[in-house]
Amino acid sequence: MAERVTAAPRLEMRGVRKRFGATQALDGVDLAIQAGEVHALLGQNGAGKSTLMKVLSGAIQPDAGDMRIDGAPYAPAEPLDARRAGVAMIYQELSLAPHLTVAENILLGMEPARGGLGARLGVIDRRAMRQRAERALAELHHPGIRPDALVGRLPIAAQQIVEIGRAVAVGCRVLVLDEPTSSLAQADAEVLFQLVDRLRQQGQAVVYITHFIEEAKRVADRFTVLRDGRTVGGGAIADTTVPAIVDLMVGRRVEQLYPRSTRERGEPLLEVSELAGAGKPERASFTLHRGEVLGIAGLVGAGRTELLRVLAGLDPVVSGRVKLGVHSGPATPAQRWAQGMALVSENRKEEGLALNLSVADNLTLSRMPAVVRPAARRTLAEGWIGRLDVRCQGPEQPIGELSGGNQQKVAIARLLHHGVDVLLLDEPTRGIDVASKAQIYDLIDALVSREQPRKAVIMVSSYLPELLGVCDRIAVMSRGRLGPARPAAQLDEQALLREAALGSEAA
Repeated sequence: MAERVTAAPRLEMRGVRKRFGATQALDGVDLAIQAGEVHALLGQNGAGKSTLMKVLSGAIQPDAGDMRIDGAPYAPAEPLDARRAGVAMIYQELSLAPHLTVAENILLGMEPARGGLGARLGVIDRRAMRQRAERALAELHHPGIRPDALVGRLPIAAQQIVEIGRAVAVGCRVLVLDEPTSSLAQADAEVLFQLVDRLRQQGQAVVYITHFIEEAKRVADRFTVLRDGRTVGGGAIADTTVPAIVDLMVGRRVEQLYPRSTRERGEPLLEVSELAGAGKPERASFTLHRGEVLGIAGLVGAGRTELLRVLAGLDPVVSGRVKLGVHSGPATPAQRWAQGMALVSENRKEEGLALNLSVADNLTLSRMPAVVRPAARRTLAEGWIGRLDVRCQGPEQPIGELSGGNQQKVAIARLLHHGVDVLLLDEPTRGIDVASKAQIYDLIDALVSREQPRKAVIMVSSYLPELLGVCDRIAVMSRGRLGPARPAAQLDEQALLREAALGSEAA
Protein backbone atom coordinates (compact mmCIF):
# COMPACT_ATOMS: atom_id res chain seq x y z
CA MET A 1 0.00 0.00 0.00
CA ALA A 2 1.14 3.55 -0.69
CA GLU A 3 2.46 5.63 2.21
CA ARG A 4 -0.15 8.06 3.53
CA VAL A 5 0.50 11.77 3.12
CA THR A 6 -0.27 14.50 5.67
CA ALA A 7 -1.38 17.25 3.24
CA ALA A 8 -5.00 18.33 2.88
CA PRO A 9 -7.20 15.48 1.65
CA ARG A 10 -7.51 15.17 -2.11
CA LEU A 11 -11.27 14.92 -1.56
CA GLU A 12 -13.20 15.99 1.51
CA MET A 13 -17.00 15.88 1.94
CA ARG A 14 -18.42 17.19 5.22
CA GLY A 15 -21.96 17.12 6.58
CA VAL A 16 -23.56 16.25 3.23
CA ARG A 17 -27.34 16.06 3.43
CA LYS A 18 -29.94 15.27 0.78
CA ARG A 19 -33.67 14.68 1.13
CA PHE A 20 -36.08 13.36 -1.51
CA GLY A 21 -39.58 14.10 -0.30
CA ALA A 22 -40.06 12.20 2.96
CA THR A 23 -36.86 10.18 2.46
CA GLN A 24 -33.64 11.41 4.07
CA ALA A 25 -31.16 9.86 1.63
CA LEU A 26 -28.06 11.48 3.17
CA ASP A 27 -27.97 12.66 6.76
CA GLY A 28 -24.68 14.43 7.43
CA VAL A 29 -22.22 12.17 5.60
CA ASP A 30 -18.46 12.74 6.04
CA LEU A 31 -15.84 11.33 3.69
CA ALA A 32 -12.14 12.15 3.31
CA ILE A 33 -9.68 10.61 0.84
CA GLN A 34 -5.99 11.36 0.40
CA ALA A 35 -4.07 11.46 -2.87
CA GLY A 36 -2.49 8.08 -3.53
CA GLU A 37 -5.22 6.26 -1.60
CA VAL A 38 -7.82 3.68 -2.58
CA HIS A 39 -10.85 4.20 -0.35
CA ALA A 40 -13.61 1.57 -0.22
CA LEU A 41 -17.14 2.95 0.17
CA LEU A 42 -19.30 0.18 1.65
CA GLY A 43 -22.91 -0.27 2.66
CA GLN A 44 -26.04 -2.23 1.91
CA ASN A 45 -28.36 -1.39 -0.95
CA GLY A 46 -30.07 1.90 -0.13
CA ALA A 47 -27.40 3.01 2.34
CA GLY A 48 -26.78 6.23 0.40
CA LYS A 49 -23.66 5.39 -1.61
CA SER A 50 -25.16 6.21 -5.02
CA THR A 51 -26.73 9.45 -3.80
CA LEU A 52 -23.41 10.55 -2.29
CA MET A 53 -21.59 9.90 -5.56
CA LYS A 54 -24.27 11.78 -7.51
CA VAL A 55 -23.59 14.77 -5.27
CA LEU A 56 -19.86 14.38 -5.91
CA SER A 57 -20.39 14.18 -9.67
CA GLY A 58 -22.67 17.23 -9.83
CA ALA A 59 -25.66 15.15 -10.96
CA ILE A 60 -27.69 16.33 -7.95
CA GLN A 61 -27.28 19.24 -5.57
CA PRO A 62 -26.96 18.64 -1.81
CA ASP A 63 -29.28 20.33 0.66
CA ALA A 64 -26.39 21.03 3.04
CA GLY A 65 -22.71 20.31 3.54
CA ASP A 66 -19.55 21.29 1.68
CA MET A 67 -16.89 19.64 -0.46
CA ARG A 68 -13.23 20.41 -1.13
CA ILE A 69 -10.64 19.12 -3.57
CA ASP A 70 -7.03 19.63 -2.52
CA GLY A 71 -8.28 22.11 0.07
CA ALA A 72 -10.14 24.30 -2.44
CA PRO A 73 -13.95 24.65 -2.33
CA TYR A 74 -15.71 22.34 -4.79
CA ALA A 75 -19.41 22.75 -5.68
CA PRO A 76 -20.22 21.38 -9.17
CA ALA A 77 -23.46 22.66 -10.65
CA GLU A 78 -23.48 19.89 -13.26
CA PRO A 79 -21.41 16.82 -14.24
CA LEU A 80 -19.34 18.88 -16.70
CA ASP A 81 -18.09 21.01 -13.79
CA ALA A 82 -17.00 17.84 -11.98
CA ARG A 83 -15.17 16.59 -15.03
CA ARG A 84 -13.33 19.90 -15.40
CA ALA A 85 -12.34 19.70 -11.73
CA GLY A 86 -10.84 16.26 -12.27
CA VAL A 87 -13.63 14.05 -10.86
CA ALA A 88 -14.27 11.01 -13.06
CA MET A 89 -17.06 8.50 -12.55
CA ILE A 90 -16.80 4.95 -13.93
CA TYR A 91 -20.25 3.47 -13.49
CA GLN A 92 -21.25 -0.18 -13.43
CA GLU A 93 -22.90 0.39 -16.81
CA LEU A 94 -20.12 1.83 -18.96
CA SER A 95 -20.84 5.06 -20.86
CA LEU A 96 -18.97 4.47 -24.09
CA ALA A 97 -19.95 5.03 -27.73
CA PRO A 98 -19.57 1.52 -29.22
CA HIS A 99 -19.51 2.76 -32.84
CA LEU A 100 -16.49 5.03 -32.19
CA THR A 101 -12.84 4.07 -31.89
CA VAL A 102 -10.85 3.79 -28.68
CA ALA A 103 -9.13 7.13 -29.36
CA GLU A 104 -12.43 8.86 -30.19
CA ASN A 105 -13.95 7.62 -26.93
CA ILE A 106 -10.96 8.62 -24.83
CA LEU A 107 -10.90 12.19 -26.23
CA LEU A 108 -14.65 12.54 -26.71
CA GLY A 109 -15.65 16.16 -26.10
CA MET A 110 -12.06 17.44 -25.99
CA GLU A 111 -10.73 16.44 -29.39
CA PRO A 112 -7.49 18.24 -30.38
CA ALA A 113 -7.89 20.54 -33.39
CA ARG A 114 -5.37 21.26 -36.13
CA GLY A 115 -3.47 24.55 -35.97
CA GLY A 116 -4.14 27.64 -38.07
CA LEU A 117 -7.23 27.60 -40.26
CA GLY A 118 -7.97 24.02 -39.19
CA ALA A 119 -8.38 25.07 -35.56
CA ARG A 120 -10.76 27.88 -36.51
CA LEU A 121 -12.82 25.43 -38.56
CA GLY A 122 -12.80 22.82 -35.79
CA VAL A 123 -10.90 20.22 -37.82
CA ILE A 124 -9.83 17.34 -35.57
CA ASP A 125 -6.14 16.52 -35.43
CA ARG A 126 -6.37 12.73 -35.77
CA ARG A 127 -2.64 12.21 -35.26
CA ALA A 128 -2.62 14.15 -31.99
CA MET A 129 -5.73 12.31 -30.86
CA ARG A 130 -4.06 8.97 -31.45
CA GLN A 131 -0.92 10.05 -29.61
CA ARG A 132 -2.83 11.27 -26.58
CA ALA A 133 -4.86 8.07 -26.46
CA GLU A 134 -1.67 6.01 -26.69
CA ARG A 135 -0.15 7.97 -23.79
CA ALA A 136 -3.23 7.42 -21.63
CA LEU A 137 -3.23 3.68 -22.34
CA ALA A 138 0.52 3.48 -21.73
CA GLU A 139 0.05 5.13 -18.31
CA LEU A 140 -2.38 2.32 -17.53
CA HIS A 141 0.14 -0.27 -18.85
CA HIS A 142 -2.30 -1.31 -21.57
CA PRO A 143 -0.58 -0.26 -24.83
CA GLY A 144 -1.96 -3.43 -26.45
CA ILE A 145 -5.38 -1.84 -26.85
CA ARG A 146 -5.24 -0.23 -30.31
CA PRO A 147 -6.45 3.41 -30.52
CA ASP A 148 -8.16 2.73 -33.86
CA ALA A 149 -10.11 -0.33 -32.63
CA LEU A 150 -13.89 -0.01 -32.44
CA VAL A 151 -14.91 0.01 -28.77
CA GLY A 152 -18.01 -2.08 -29.42
CA ARG A 153 -15.85 -4.97 -30.58
CA LEU A 154 -13.68 -5.04 -27.46
CA PRO A 155 -14.37 -7.35 -24.51
CA ILE A 156 -15.96 -5.77 -21.44
CA ALA A 157 -12.68 -5.76 -19.51
CA ALA A 158 -10.95 -3.80 -22.30
CA GLN A 159 -13.88 -1.37 -22.55
CA GLN A 160 -13.48 -0.66 -18.85
CA ILE A 161 -9.80 0.13 -19.42
CA VAL A 162 -10.82 2.55 -22.20
CA GLU A 163 -13.20 4.37 -19.85
CA ILE A 164 -10.52 4.64 -17.18
CA GLY A 165 -8.13 5.83 -19.90
CA ARG A 166 -10.55 8.64 -20.69
CA ALA A 167 -10.41 9.71 -17.04
CA VAL A 168 -6.59 9.70 -17.11
CA ALA A 169 -6.51 11.69 -20.36
CA VAL A 170 -8.58 14.56 -18.89
CA GLY A 171 -6.32 14.91 -15.87
CA CYS A 172 -8.37 13.01 -13.30
CA ARG A 173 -7.69 13.73 -9.62
CA VAL A 174 -10.53 11.69 -8.08
CA LEU A 175 -11.61 8.46 -9.76
CA VAL A 176 -14.81 6.70 -8.68
CA LEU A 177 -15.18 3.01 -9.59
CA ASP A 178 -18.76 1.80 -9.03
CA GLU A 179 -19.00 -2.00 -8.73
CA PRO A 180 -16.16 -2.38 -11.27
CA THR A 181 -15.97 -6.19 -11.20
CA SER A 182 -19.71 -6.90 -11.53
CA SER A 183 -19.37 -7.92 -15.20
CA LEU A 184 -15.81 -9.27 -15.11
CA ALA A 185 -14.46 -12.80 -14.97
CA GLN A 186 -11.99 -13.50 -12.18
CA ALA A 187 -8.95 -13.20 -14.44
CA ASP A 188 -10.13 -9.81 -15.71
CA ALA A 189 -10.85 -8.71 -12.14
CA GLU A 190 -7.23 -9.45 -11.20
CA VAL A 191 -6.07 -7.26 -14.09
CA LEU A 192 -8.31 -4.49 -12.77
CA PHE A 193 -6.89 -4.86 -9.26
CA GLN A 194 -3.36 -4.43 -10.63
CA LEU A 195 -4.49 -1.34 -12.53
CA VAL A 196 -6.03 0.17 -9.39
CA ASP A 197 -2.73 -0.41 -7.59
CA ARG A 198 -0.85 1.43 -10.35
CA LEU A 199 -3.30 4.35 -10.13
CA ARG A 200 -2.62 4.53 -6.41
CA GLN A 201 1.14 4.63 -7.05
CA GLN A 202 0.59 7.46 -9.56
CA GLY A 203 -1.08 9.53 -6.82
CA GLN A 204 -4.70 9.09 -7.81
CA ALA A 205 -7.43 9.20 -5.18
CA VAL A 206 -9.70 6.26 -5.94
CA VAL A 207 -13.17 5.71 -4.48
CA TYR A 208 -13.90 1.99 -4.80
CA ILE A 209 -17.60 1.10 -4.37
CA THR A 210 -18.29 -2.59 -3.96
CA HIS A 211 -20.59 -5.04 -2.21
CA PHE A 212 -17.84 -7.65 -2.18
CA ILE A 213 -15.94 -7.13 1.04
CA GLU A 214 -13.07 -9.40 0.00
CA GLU A 215 -12.42 -7.07 -2.93
CA ALA A 216 -12.27 -4.10 -0.59
CA LYS A 217 -9.77 -5.96 1.58
CA ARG A 218 -7.77 -6.77 -1.56
CA VAL A 219 -7.48 -3.28 -3.07
CA ALA A 220 -8.27 -0.59 -0.50
CA ASP A 221 -6.17 1.30 2.05
CA ARG A 222 -9.07 2.66 4.10
CA PHE A 223 -12.85 2.28 4.14
CA THR A 224 -16.02 4.11 5.09
CA VAL A 225 -19.35 2.41 5.83
CA LEU A 226 -22.69 4.13 5.19
CA ARG A 227 -25.92 2.94 6.77
CA ASP A 228 -29.29 4.65 6.41
CA GLY A 229 -27.64 7.72 4.89
CA ARG A 230 -25.14 8.19 7.69
CA THR A 231 -21.42 7.55 8.14
CA VAL A 232 -21.28 4.79 10.77
CA GLY A 233 -17.64 3.77 10.76
CA GLY A 234 -14.39 3.34 8.89
CA GLY A 235 -10.63 3.31 9.18
CA ALA A 236 -7.62 1.36 7.95
CA ILE A 237 -8.99 -1.72 6.23
CA ALA A 238 -5.97 -3.83 7.18
CA ASP A 239 -6.84 -3.30 10.85
CA THR A 240 -10.37 -4.71 10.64
CA THR A 241 -12.06 -7.99 9.78
CA VAL A 242 -14.82 -8.99 7.40
CA PRO A 243 -17.24 -9.77 10.27
CA ALA A 244 -16.55 -6.36 11.81
CA ILE A 245 -17.32 -4.63 8.51
CA VAL A 246 -20.51 -6.69 8.14
CA ASP A 247 -21.60 -5.64 11.63
CA LEU A 248 -21.13 -1.99 10.69
CA MET A 249 -23.12 -2.44 7.50
CA VAL A 250 -25.98 -4.21 9.25
CA GLY A 251 -26.09 -2.35 12.59
CA ARG A 252 -27.90 -3.55 15.65
CA ARG A 253 -30.45 -6.31 15.30
CA VAL A 254 -33.93 -5.05 14.43
CA GLU A 255 -36.94 -6.42 16.30
CA GLN A 256 -39.15 -8.82 14.38
CA LEU A 257 -42.25 -6.79 13.55
CA TYR A 258 -43.56 -8.91 10.67
CA PRO A 259 -46.90 -10.74 10.83
CA ARG A 260 -46.55 -14.51 10.75
CA SER A 261 -49.47 -16.89 11.01
CA THR A 262 -49.10 -20.63 11.53
CA ARG A 263 -47.87 -22.05 8.23
CA GLU A 264 -48.04 -25.63 7.06
CA ARG A 265 -45.87 -26.64 4.13
CA GLY A 266 -47.84 -28.51 1.51
CA GLU A 267 -47.04 -30.32 -1.71
CA PRO A 268 -44.31 -29.13 -4.11
CA LEU A 269 -45.61 -26.59 -6.62
CA LEU A 270 -42.35 -25.60 -8.36
CA GLU A 271 -39.24 -27.75 -8.82
CA VAL A 272 -36.15 -26.18 -10.37
CA SER A 273 -33.03 -28.19 -11.17
CA GLU A 274 -29.68 -26.87 -12.47
CA LEU A 275 -31.41 -23.94 -14.17
CA ALA A 276 -29.30 -21.61 -16.31
CA GLY A 277 -30.27 -18.60 -18.40
CA ALA A 278 -28.53 -16.85 -21.29
CA GLY A 279 -26.34 -14.86 -18.88
CA LYS A 280 -27.68 -15.35 -15.39
CA PRO A 281 -28.56 -17.39 -13.46
CA GLU A 282 -25.60 -19.68 -14.00
CA ARG A 283 -27.01 -22.37 -11.74
CA ALA A 284 -30.11 -22.56 -9.56
CA SER A 285 -31.86 -25.50 -7.91
CA PHE A 286 -34.69 -25.47 -5.34
CA THR A 287 -38.17 -26.77 -4.55
CA LEU A 288 -41.02 -24.44 -3.61
CA HIS A 289 -43.95 -25.84 -1.62
CA ARG A 290 -47.52 -24.68 -1.24
CA GLY A 291 -47.91 -22.57 1.88
CA GLU A 292 -44.38 -21.17 2.08
CA VAL A 293 -42.41 -18.05 1.25
CA LEU A 294 -38.97 -18.66 -0.23
CA GLY A 295 -36.66 -15.65 -0.04
CA ILE A 296 -33.86 -14.91 -2.49
CA ALA A 297 -31.10 -12.75 -1.02
CA GLY A 298 -28.07 -11.37 -2.84
CA LEU A 299 -26.36 -8.25 -4.02
CA VAL A 300 -27.28 -6.04 -6.96
CA GLY A 301 -26.10 -7.81 -10.11
CA ALA A 302 -26.00 -11.26 -8.53
CA GLY A 303 -28.73 -12.56 -10.87
CA ARG A 304 -31.81 -12.51 -8.62
CA THR A 305 -34.05 -10.65 -11.07
CA GLU A 306 -32.74 -12.73 -13.96
CA LEU A 307 -33.75 -15.90 -12.09
CA LEU A 308 -37.33 -14.69 -11.71
CA ARG A 309 -37.48 -13.59 -15.35
CA VAL A 310 -36.38 -17.03 -16.53
CA LEU A 311 -38.96 -18.69 -14.29
CA ALA A 312 -41.68 -16.36 -15.62
CA GLY A 313 -40.81 -17.14 -19.24
CA LEU A 314 -39.55 -13.63 -19.97
CA ASP A 315 -35.98 -14.82 -20.58
CA PRO A 316 -34.95 -18.13 -22.19
CA VAL A 317 -33.99 -21.31 -20.37
CA VAL A 318 -30.57 -22.38 -21.66
CA SER A 319 -30.24 -25.53 -19.58
CA GLY A 320 -31.79 -27.22 -16.60
CA ARG A 321 -35.38 -28.10 -15.72
CA VAL A 322 -38.44 -26.20 -14.51
CA LYS A 323 -41.44 -28.23 -13.32
CA LEU A 324 -44.52 -26.21 -12.38
CA GLY A 325 -47.28 -28.48 -11.12
CA VAL A 326 -47.83 -31.03 -13.88
CA HIS A 327 -46.12 -28.83 -16.48
CA SER A 328 -42.46 -29.40 -17.26
CA GLY A 329 -40.10 -27.48 -19.53
CA PRO A 330 -39.73 -23.90 -20.78
CA ALA A 331 -42.77 -21.77 -21.52
CA THR A 332 -43.79 -18.34 -22.75
CA PRO A 333 -45.01 -15.71 -20.25
CA ALA A 334 -48.61 -16.31 -21.35
CA GLN A 335 -48.19 -20.04 -20.79
CA ARG A 336 -46.72 -19.43 -17.35
CA TRP A 337 -49.75 -17.31 -16.44
CA ALA A 338 -52.03 -20.09 -17.64
CA GLN A 339 -50.00 -22.67 -15.68
CA GLY A 340 -50.34 -20.63 -12.49
CA MET A 341 -47.13 -18.61 -12.07
CA ALA A 342 -46.52 -14.91 -12.72
CA LEU A 343 -44.14 -12.10 -11.84
CA VAL A 344 -44.53 -8.72 -10.14
CA SER A 345 -41.61 -6.76 -11.58
CA GLU A 346 -39.30 -4.62 -9.45
CA ASN A 347 -39.73 -1.92 -12.14
CA ARG A 348 -43.44 -1.38 -11.77
CA LYS A 349 -43.47 1.96 -13.62
CA GLU A 350 -42.00 0.56 -16.85
CA GLU A 351 -42.73 -3.18 -16.73
CA GLY A 352 -45.30 -3.87 -14.04
CA LEU A 353 -48.10 -1.41 -14.78
CA ALA A 354 -49.64 0.60 -17.60
CA LEU A 355 -49.58 3.97 -15.84
CA ASN A 356 -51.87 5.73 -18.33
CA LEU A 357 -54.63 3.13 -17.82
CA SER A 358 -57.08 2.86 -14.96
CA VAL A 359 -56.88 0.79 -11.81
CA ALA A 360 -59.56 -1.52 -13.23
CA ASP A 361 -57.66 -1.94 -16.50
CA ASN A 362 -54.46 -2.89 -14.72
CA LEU A 363 -56.30 -5.32 -12.46
CA THR A 364 -58.05 -7.21 -15.24
CA LEU A 365 -55.81 -6.98 -18.30
CA SER A 366 -54.38 -10.48 -17.92
CA ARG A 367 -57.81 -12.09 -17.61
CA MET A 368 -60.52 -10.33 -19.56
CA PRO A 369 -63.79 -11.98 -20.68
CA ALA A 370 -64.59 -12.07 -24.37
CA VAL A 371 -67.26 -9.40 -23.87
CA VAL A 372 -66.43 -6.82 -21.23
CA ARG A 373 -69.40 -5.43 -19.31
CA PRO A 374 -68.33 -2.16 -17.62
CA ALA A 375 -70.62 -2.67 -14.62
CA ALA A 376 -69.35 -6.20 -14.03
CA ARG A 377 -65.73 -5.12 -14.38
CA ARG A 378 -66.28 -2.25 -11.97
CA THR A 379 -67.80 -4.57 -9.38
CA LEU A 380 -64.91 -6.99 -9.81
CA ALA A 381 -62.30 -4.23 -9.44
CA GLU A 382 -64.06 -2.76 -6.40
CA GLY A 383 -63.86 -6.17 -4.74
CA TRP A 384 -60.08 -6.34 -5.11
CA ILE A 385 -59.68 -2.68 -4.14
CA GLY A 386 -61.53 -3.34 -0.92
CA ARG A 387 -59.80 -6.61 -0.15
CA LEU A 388 -56.29 -5.18 -0.56
CA ASP A 389 -57.21 -1.76 0.86
CA VAL A 390 -56.10 0.09 -2.27
CA ARG A 391 -56.44 3.79 -1.56
CA CYS A 392 -57.85 5.34 -4.73
CA GLN A 393 -60.77 7.43 -5.95
CA GLY A 394 -62.27 4.39 -7.67
CA PRO A 395 -61.66 1.75 -10.34
CA GLU A 396 -61.50 4.31 -13.16
CA GLN A 397 -58.76 6.47 -11.63
CA PRO A 398 -55.48 6.35 -13.65
CA ILE A 399 -53.12 4.11 -11.73
CA GLY A 400 -50.26 6.54 -12.34
CA GLU A 401 -51.94 8.91 -9.87
CA LEU A 402 -51.70 6.41 -7.00
CA SER A 403 -48.88 6.18 -4.46
CA GLY A 404 -46.19 3.56 -4.94
CA GLY A 405 -47.62 1.32 -2.24
CA ASN A 406 -51.11 1.34 -3.75
CA GLN A 407 -49.69 0.71 -7.22
CA GLN A 408 -47.89 -2.33 -5.83
CA LYS A 409 -51.10 -3.65 -4.28
CA VAL A 410 -52.80 -3.45 -7.67
CA ALA A 411 -49.89 -5.31 -9.31
CA ILE A 412 -50.25 -8.12 -6.78
CA ALA A 413 -54.05 -8.07 -7.06
CA ARG A 414 -53.75 -8.75 -10.80
CA LEU A 415 -51.98 -12.04 -10.04
CA LEU A 416 -54.67 -12.99 -7.53
CA HIS A 417 -57.43 -12.05 -9.98
CA HIS A 418 -55.79 -14.31 -12.52
CA GLY A 419 -55.72 -17.14 -9.99
CA VAL A 420 -52.01 -17.98 -9.98
CA ASP A 421 -50.63 -20.37 -7.36
CA VAL A 422 -46.99 -19.20 -7.45
CA LEU A 423 -46.27 -15.48 -7.06
CA LEU A 424 -42.82 -14.21 -8.06
CA LEU A 425 -42.30 -10.93 -6.18
CA ASP A 426 -39.22 -8.92 -7.14
CA GLU A 427 -38.48 -6.21 -4.53
CA PRO A 428 -42.21 -5.92 -3.65
CA THR A 429 -41.73 -3.15 -1.07
CA ARG A 430 -39.15 -1.01 -2.88
CA GLY A 431 -40.01 2.67 -2.80
CA ILE A 432 -43.14 2.43 -0.67
CA ASP A 433 -43.91 3.83 2.77
CA VAL A 434 -43.71 1.90 6.03
CA ALA A 435 -47.48 1.53 6.43
CA SER A 436 -47.85 0.09 2.92
CA LYS A 437 -44.93 -2.26 3.57
CA ALA A 438 -46.72 -3.65 6.62
CA GLN A 439 -49.82 -4.23 4.50
CA ILE A 440 -47.80 -6.04 1.84
CA TYR A 441 -46.20 -8.24 4.54
CA ASP A 442 -49.63 -9.08 5.95
CA LEU A 443 -50.95 -9.87 2.46
CA ILE A 444 -48.05 -12.23 1.74
CA ASP A 445 -48.62 -13.97 5.08
CA ALA A 446 -52.32 -14.36 4.31
CA LEU A 447 -51.65 -15.80 0.86
CA VAL A 448 -49.53 -18.66 2.19
CA SER A 449 -51.41 -19.34 5.44
CA ARG A 450 -55.07 -18.33 5.13
CA GLU A 451 -55.86 -18.15 1.40
CA GLN A 452 -57.77 -21.10 -0.03
CA PRO A 453 -56.13 -22.71 -1.85
CA ARG A 454 -52.92 -21.54 -0.19
CA LYS A 455 -50.36 -19.90 -2.46
CA ALA A 456 -46.57 -20.13 -2.67
CA VAL A 457 -44.33 -17.07 -2.92
CA ILE A 458 -40.77 -16.46 -4.10
CA MET A 459 -39.61 -13.10 -2.80
CA VAL A 460 -36.49 -11.22 -3.91
CA SER A 461 -35.46 -8.39 -1.61
CA SER A 462 -32.36 -6.33 -0.90
CA TYR A 463 -33.63 -5.55 2.62
CA LEU A 464 -32.42 -8.41 4.77
CA PRO A 465 -34.67 -7.83 7.83
CA GLU A 466 -37.61 -8.11 5.46
CA LEU A 467 -36.49 -11.50 4.19
CA LEU A 468 -35.82 -12.79 7.70
CA GLY A 469 -39.19 -11.58 8.92
CA VAL A 470 -41.38 -12.71 6.02
CA CYS A 471 -39.77 -15.85 4.62
CA ASP A 472 -39.77 -19.46 5.76
CA ARG A 473 -36.57 -20.34 3.93
CA ILE A 474 -33.90 -18.16 2.30
CA ALA A 475 -31.40 -18.94 -0.46
CA VAL A 476 -28.54 -16.59 -1.30
CA MET A 477 -27.54 -15.82 -4.87
CA SER A 478 -23.91 -14.82 -5.43
CA ARG A 479 -22.49 -14.09 -8.87
CA GLY A 480 -25.20 -15.97 -10.70
CA ARG A 481 -25.27 -19.08 -8.52
CA LEU A 482 -28.01 -19.86 -6.04
CA GLY A 483 -27.01 -21.43 -2.76
CA PRO A 484 -29.10 -23.92 -0.78
CA ALA A 485 -32.36 -22.75 0.80
CA ARG A 486 -32.13 -22.80 4.60
CA PRO A 487 -34.69 -22.08 7.32
CA ALA A 488 -34.88 -18.35 8.01
CA ALA A 489 -34.91 -19.07 11.76
CA GLN A 490 -31.33 -20.38 11.45
CA LEU A 491 -30.03 -17.25 9.70
CA ASP A 492 -29.28 -13.64 10.56
CA GLU A 493 -28.35 -10.51 8.62
CA GLN A 494 -24.63 -11.03 9.14
CA ALA A 495 -24.74 -14.56 7.76
CA LEU A 496 -26.76 -13.54 4.69
CA LEU A 497 -24.61 -10.53 3.92
CA ARG A 498 -21.41 -12.49 4.39
CA GLU A 499 -22.57 -15.24 2.02
CA ALA A 500 -23.77 -12.68 -0.54
CA ALA A 501 -20.43 -10.86 -0.46
CA LEU A 502 -18.12 -13.88 -0.20
CA GLY A 503 -20.04 -16.61 -2.04
CA SER A 504 -21.15 -20.04 -0.95
CA GLU A 505 -17.89 -20.79 0.85
CA ALA A 506 -19.05 -18.41 3.58
CA ALA A 507 -22.22 -20.38 4.27
